[in-house]
Amino acid sequence: MFRGTAQVIEETTDVLKDRTKLAGGFLQAFGTAFPDMVIGIVAAFISLQVKDTDPVRAIQLAIIAASTTFGSNIYNIVHAVWCLFRQNIADRKNKIVLMFPPFTSGGTLKPIKQHAVKPSRQEMDGAINILTTLTLLTAFVAVSMVLFGQIQQTETLMVGDLYQLIPPVGIILFIVCIAVLYLFRKNDRPDSPVEKIAQGERYYDRHGSWRIWFDLILSGIAILLAAESMVKTLEVFSHLTHIPFVITGILAGLIGCFGEMIVVHRFSIHPKGRIGDAIVGVAMDNIVTTLGASVVAMMGGIFLGGNSLILIFLIILTANTLLIGQISRLKNAL
Repeated sequence: MFRGTAQVIEETTDVLKDRTKLAGGFLQAFGTAFPDMVIGIVAAFISLQVKDTDPVRAIQLAIIAASTTFGSNIYNIVHAVWCLFRQNIADRKNKIVLMFPPFTSGGTLKPIKQHAVKPSRQEMDGAINILTTLTLLTAFVAVSMVLFGQIQQTETLMVGDLYQLIPPVGIILFIVCIAVLYLFRKNDRPDSPVEKIAQGERYYDRHGSWRIWFDLILSGIAILLAAESMVKTLEVFSHLTHIPFVITGILAGLIGCFGEMIVVHRFSIHPKGRIGDAIVGVAMDNIVTTLGASVVAMMGGIFLGGNSLILIFLIILTANTLLIGQISRLKNAL
């Protein structure tokens, strides 16, 4: 289902970008961030339903919600770091390289000089600005959870420290995420003659905008219906295997962001000028996911243990820094 959704997103965002003049990465992010965001919100909703009758289960589900929402930010950024790292190697060596050496099945990357359509420097600057904002938001979430969200729990709930992203902070986070998405909504890359020639080959060019939105909404409904079953399956899986709930939540984040990873991968090995869209999409995806986390926080359904809080946010901040570095190197090659 996620592979099919990723293909729809890849094909539709390029067409919508031209029709709406919105950034391709902006449109891409809303589609690819939807799975992990919905999984987190559904987990929080179920958590609130059982809060009064089963507080232990409520906390466990809230941990799944938090680790899914924030954990998914790790995978797509780290994967984007790898894609750009290999692209920069291709540029430096001025030859085609494998995406996952020595395996040929992962595709190849050719030097940016050989691309018929290149991303713009404005796109690279936009991606760096969004990632910088994401770093600040991530630090804000972590600090606010430590300063304002420590839970005075009883021994019947959990062993160790427990922190919550409280609703007032969630409201602030929601407003800031909306503002960031609005500021970076515009397309920074002008249409090129090569793209215009290739447009006739695109499937959705031959259909009206209503068909594009219909397919996207249909994909979203399918994901929404699958999310509740997935959350309950993860809960049972943790009980059976005794794997911590934060780990199963992070695994759910991998499944949730799989669509974004596929899109970034395909845009890298079949660029057509879309590497810029892919990079902006990754950054925007995590802003949208953070927006979902703010919704869950306003619902009162985000909790993390002390160790998991430190590890998740530390890895996100490190991955953001690495991706900014790789984008800067790619920008120098343009």
